[in-house]
Amino acid sequence: MSGGKIEKRVTANLAALAHRDRFMALLGAELVEADKGFALVRAEVRPDHINFNGSCHGGFTFALADMAFGIASNSHGVPAAGIDAHVTYLTAAYQGDVLMATAREISRSRRIGSYSIDVARADGRLVARFTGTVFVSDEGREP
Repeated sequence: MSGGKIEKRVTANLAALAHRDRFMALLGAELVEADKGFALVRAEVRPDHINFNGSCHGGFTFALADMAFGIASNSHGVPAAGIDAHVTYLTAAYQGDVLMATAREISRSRRIGSYSIDVARADGRLVARFTGTVFVSDEGREP
């Protein structure tokens, strides 16, 4: 199979993973782009994402980053489960802001994968930085 067909199949399989994520749909997040070790997820901050201080709830920002992390880390054809995550919030986001979570694979072995996820406004201003580690299983699966 040519490289182009493999890339299209991986992208289609990752889109199917995202489509099955009901929590992602509930939050209004959508997969914009994905490839092996990479995912870009987008969502607009809605009124129900606002916390008691009038800014975007940290849980929403974390969930958006976690969605990108999950798609990127499960893009290699075997299940990967998060075993550690850390988030640093840098600035607030507000209703109407469009947030983009970009996950990039930093390293991956047979058992462990490490990822960096930036959550930024559509204008590029960084809102949060998320890092995560996954355990890679032995079970084969299409990404």
